[in-house]
Amino acid sequence: MLWQRLHPLFLVLGVWLLAFFFANVEVQIEGASGWAASLPVTFRVEKHWLLDVLWGGRPMTGYHAWIFAFMALVFHLPLLLLWRWSWKLEARVLGCVMIFWILEDAMWFPLNPAYGWSRLMAKQVPWHRSWLLGLPTDYWTFSLTGAALLWWSFRRPRAAASPTESGGA
Repeated sequence: MLWQRLHPLFLVLGVWLLAFFFANVEVQIEGASGWAASLPVTFRVEKHWLLDVLWGGRPMTGYHAWIFAFMALVFHLPLLLLWRWSWKLEARVLGCVMIFWILEDAMWFPLNPAYGWSRLMAKQVPWHRSWLLGLPTDYWTFSLTGAALLWWSFRRPRAAASPTESGGA
């Protein structure tokens, strides 16, 4: 039973480890230019109303389109390996994806020698266009949504009440 209770903790630690490794990869790929600003991407869409709604107003690049799709597939791979799917497992995967991207993005700053924590601010990070309480709004939105999805995915159904407890005969 203890291992079952520790499952969410170890899952989040595993997601953190993946985010740490991927943040290091992105530091190597992007260098001092965040959000693929200097990469030879196949396309870059700077302005579109869907980017404002779904992407926090950030540009959509070929790099980001492919890497976001790739990571979504990576997180879904265990469901294919086990040939199991349910709404709770899907919520768990989506919650992990959200937490992964927030952790990865946040770790990119201290791991990148050109940035560090001190440069994680609106005037230094133009690709994050919306800020709340000193952090990009996405950090708050996806942390809360991801945590809620994880909580729901691990929530156990309540035991059904017996007829005497529910006031029945």
